[in-house]
Amino acid sequence: MKKISFIIFILLFSFAIASAQSVDEIKTKIDSNAEQIKKLNEEIKQYQSQIDETGKQANTLQNTIKILDINQKKINTEIKKTETNISKVNLTLNELSKEIATTENKIILGKKAIGASLRKVNETDDATLVEIMLGTGSLNDTLEAYKEASSFNENVRLHRLELSTYKTAVENKQSETEKQKKKLLGLKTDLKDQNIILANNKKEKNDLLIETKNKESLYKKVLAQKQAEEAKFEKELFDLESRLKIKINTNNLPAKRPGILSWPLDSIKITQYFGRTVDAQRLYVSGTHNGVDFRASRDTRVLATLDGTVTAIGNTDSQRGCYSYGQWVLIKHINGLSSLYAHLDLIKISAGQTVSTGDIIGYSGATGYATGPHLHLGLYATEGVRVERYTSSINCKNIDIPVAPANAYLDPLNYLPGI
Repeated sequence: MKKISFIIFILLFSFAIASAQSVDEIKTKIDSNAEQIKKLNEEIKQYQSQIDETGKQANTLQNTIKILDINQKKINTEIKKTETNISKVNLTLNELSKEIATTENKIILGKKAIGASLRKVNETDDATLVEIMLGTGSLNDTLEAYKEASSFNENVRLHRLELSTYKTAVENKQSETEKQKKKLLGLKTDLKDQNIILANNKKEKNDLLIETKNKESLYKKVLAQKQAEEAKFEKELFDLESRLKIKINTNNLPAKRPGILSWPLDSIKITQYFGRTVDAQRLYVSGTHNGVDFRASRDTRVLATLDGTVTAIGNTDSQRGCYSYGQWVLIKHINGLSSLYAHLDLIKISAGQTVSTGDIIGYSGATGYATGPHLHLGLYATEGVRVERYTSSINCKNIDIPVAPANAYLDPLNYLPGI
């Protein structure tokens, strides 16, 4: 029996040493990836600082191109970070697989050890005390034999405890494996999205250079034309919404309090508030801003502020000269509110889809009429908002867009968490 236990111990020890070496190598690679991700994060922060600083400067062709170039570098770094994360997760899955295999082998060897102990105990139990005395010839030998049998029973109990521990360990590692697989799928989706956004960024720069022929004077003319066309549509929309007469039952709306909605971005910096702001009086015919603007560079994830159903999605840029929301998403919530997310570079959801709070609905950008990349968050009383094809518009007659009377517009900050 002692020989069998020793052999099993040697097998366990040898297997553990071999596996440990392999797992240690994987852990070293994981640590290396983690360090690389930290460096890439610092690089991304530096690019964002450069974008923010350039954005404060004069709106010139040179600065616009500079921001697009820096943003391209930033997105490329984001892609490297995602690829490194994918490598890290794959290594983690490999590590978990080896750890599961090691533990399962321990279970197999543990079962064999229990079997060997049980067989020895059974052999001892089948012999009577007299037979053992006759067989050994002394009382001391007999007592020693029973002592050994008792020791075997204790070994069986300890092996059972070990098997229970191993079983729990395997289950935990299998659960972690599933989590890592989901994370891997998410990262692969992120990588695909980032490559699309990078292509959009390159196209925007190329289109701008073609349109302006890389001349500042032409850039100023293009900018002035866009501002004039946006102002025309703003007036058209203002006139249309002024004619809308929809009674809103305020009893159907939640009481104003922080935290009913969640923030639509991971990092919050408000650049324009709701209502009669200085910028609103300068930029909009109505003199009011119908939502809240947040600083958000391209490739920033935009999150659903509350559970709901996607009422509609749209893209005002699909008709040239329609300078409005760009790519937008409208979500209806069960509490009488509807939220609008505008100027997106990429939409990740479709009409009719159900979303949960915090789900990624798209990525921020500068589509539509925008002086720079940002997220516009609008909030409506659902009773008052509808999506219409504005057929009487001059520049946007083939475009679907959310419209609402003034009393249906709500200040998102009345429902978002406190700053």
